[in-house]
Amino acid sequence: MEEINYYFPHLTDLQRKQFEGLKELYEEWNAQINVISRKDLEDFYVRHVLHSLAIAKVLDFKSGTKLLDVGTGGGFPSIPLAILFPGVSFLSVDSIGKKIKVVNAIAESLGLKNLEAKHQRAETVEGKFDFVISRAVTRTVNFLPWVKDKIKMDSFNELANGYLFLKGGDLKEELKEVREKHTTFNIQDFFANDFFETKKVIYMTK
Repeated sequence: MEEINYYFPHLTDLQRKQFEGLKELYEEWNAQINVISRKDLEDFYVRHVLHSLAIAKVLDFKSGTKLLDVGTGGGFPSIPLAILFPGVSFLSVDSIGKKIKVVNAIAESLGLKNLEAKHQRAETVEGKFDFVISRAVTRTVNFLPWVKDKIKMDSFNELANGYLFLKGGDLKEELKEVREKHTTFNIQDFFANDFFETKKVIYMTK
């Protein structure tokens, strides 16, 4: 929690309590359903929570924003972001039902009223969103067709509506494959931790 408090000093008491309770909840669920590797669980707040919150350093979402988290896995990046942005609504989807079970249970335990998790593929999601978010699901050129019709036209945040992806490694070749305008943010510019040396947030507009 030290890193969370340091980089996000203006948390409310409720938000701090919710973040503090995350690791224990994931440890309990991980003992039943393997959603996080043991190595990552040891460094949980950096590798999962702070990593997810890098998106918040790119864009401070306004209340009323709607986000779709595709391939959420155990609830990342949506659960940490839902704690940070209680006025923003999140729909988290994944094709693996047991992971969605964990996401819903943790959201309920934390009292997160702004997050809903569903067991479904991105292509079948109805409705439109201001932003689609994801963490290392697949190559961008494969991902975009799943969500190309999910973005609202009218924007009201500081960045135009689009996509915010958490990715790692050398992305030059991968990003050459897509036509969409994109901007790369190095997460180590936000958080001084060696884990983020090659980690990035990719922002894309249609």
